[in-house]
Amino acid sequence: MADSIKRRQAAAVHDTAHAPVPEDSLLAHLKPIHSPRKAAYYSAVLPGLGQIYNREYWKVPLVYAALGVSTGVFIWNMDKYREFRDAYRARAANTNNPDFKDAYPRYSPEDLKYLRDAYRQYVDYSVLVFVAAYALNIVDATVFAHLRQFDIKNDLSLRISPRLIDNRTLGIGLNISFGSRKSKPGLALR
Repeated sequence: MADSIKRRQAAAVHDTAHAPVPEDSLLAHLKPIHSPRKAAYYSAVLPGLGQIYNREYWKVPLVYAALGVSTGVFIWNMDKYREFRDAYRARAANTNNPDFKDAYPRYSPEDLKYLRDAYRQYVDYSVLVFVAAYALNIVDATVFAHLRQFDIKNDLSLRISPRLIDNRTLGIGLNISFGSRKSKPGLALR
């Protein structure tokens, strides 16, 4: 009984999928597939990580500059918005108080309201710019991950040659080839 269990375990361990490859067999050396989905996911999780995955390291400072500048503008606009909002509220609440010291005596209440509304609009714009920069980071990583697999050859040729249409009518055919230069009948434009 113990002998049959050992034979079963030995048979289960012996796997032919990992058998050695003969030296005369042809092995294809293909580049690993570069995943655009993975690049987009990386950029969505951490901005710039998709560019690192695509090996475009020079774009990482640009991504962080765009996000950092838009964040800085947002913070500055939000501070100004709160400052003018509080000044407008304080002036409206203390119109009849003779001991009130106004922080902005040169501005009228209408000016304070206008500045408050303008900085609120600038806050909204800076949020939109941040979202656009973040989305552009993801789109850039995805597009350039797709383009890593795109192979451009030196031979981009256009050939115009006579053709038979439906085996009845003579016409002009236009062939655009991306690849090796094989001799084909017709006029080649390069």
